[in-house]
Amino acid sequence: MDHVDHILIVDDDREIRELVSTYLTKNGLRTTVAADGRQMRSFLEASSVDLIILDVMMPGDDGLVLCRELRAGKHKATPILMLTARSDEMDRILGLEMGADDYLPKPFAARELLARIKAVLRRTRMLPPNFQVTEAGQILTFGEWRLDTVARHLLDKDGTSITLSGAEYRLLRVFVDHPQRVLNRDQLLNLTQGRDAELFDRSIDLMVSRLRQRLGDDAREPVYIKTVRSEGYVLSVPVEISELRQ
Repeated sequence: MDHVDHILIVDDDREIRELVSTYLTKNGLRTTVAADGRQMRSFLEASSVDLIILDVMMPGDDGLVLCRELRAGKHKATPILMLTARSDEMDRILGLEMGADDYLPKPFAARELLARIKAVLRRTRMLPPNFQVTEAGQILTFGEWRLDTVARHLLDKDGTSITLSGAEYRLLRVFVDHPQRVLNRDQLLNLTQGRDAELFDRSIDLMVSRLRQRLGDDAREPVYIKTVRSEGYVLSVPVEISELRQ
């Protein structure tokens, strides 16, 4: 029997839960709904799902708290799509930093939600989490930094490990996979989140700023990730690749 993707919808708004569940079911997906973190935890204790839709604004433990909790537990590999208020850009950034795979501002079209779900599932299955990797890992060296593609750690010149958030790792991986090539906002969003930039969407700019901080880059005169006016960003140093022996 063909696998039917199972989506867990966590939202305190009953109308949204029912509308989303009905639409996704009509489009061939299996759904379960939860009104809060307690119901989400209860369900996940006994079952697993293919993707979690997580609303940010909920009473009690909000979506950001639940996202961080999920990423620290046994469901850390389950894709998460966060629903945010259109004006709360910082919530989107925090969600991505805590490990969400994508976000969708409210109000949204059901068709857009379905497209995002399919894109996240497709992207996740193309790039399995590090603990499922069976192929040889790599060490990607650029300047004084090294990126371990198995542990997903950034190593400085002294070998000190710096843990990256999921969003930071994905963005840095795109840069080191395309060194010395200018990438615009659309390309960066598409490669990291499987979608195009929206009007006034500055999430990539903020994530680049946070990644520069990780690299010790001065935003006014960055050494690694430079801004190309009216075009985008570029990792300005070459990258050397070496196999990581298991």
